[in-house]
Amino acid sequence: MGDARGEIRIVGAEGSDGLELRTQGLEALGLPELRVTGLPPYLGQGWARVLAAIAGRLAADPAERPDLVLPPDVAVHLVENGDGTLTPVRPPSEDGHGDGDGHEDGRGNGDEGDWRRDVLLRLFPAARS
Repeated sequence: MGDARGEIRIVGAEGSDGLELRTQGLEALGLPELRVTGLPPYLGQGWARVLAAIAGRLAADPAERPDLVLPPDVAVHLVENGDGTLTPVRPPSEDGHGDGDGHEDGRGNGDEGDWRRDVLLRLFPAARS
């Protein structure tokens, strides 16, 4: 968990459908934790950095959700899960199909996987190498 200094950690576990990453420490700040599931293992370290960037943005300005833009102009939509966590997904305006929740195929497959790779590479271009 986060401590009195407002520490936010990213923790992960491997499951049958890929990696699950979640934050620990946002709840201590009165914010929902972030969670992403079904990540391919090769995106794990990069998406830990993505979640850290989103968590930092939420901690700085909690009113910025459900839509936020991370520099350099990377749009993210946060969807509430049944357990009170938030999952970053493709913004509905970029979805192009589905029901507008940003994850037409159940998070982490198909177009959502392409979007996750794109977000990682746009936020951290050095990840290409």
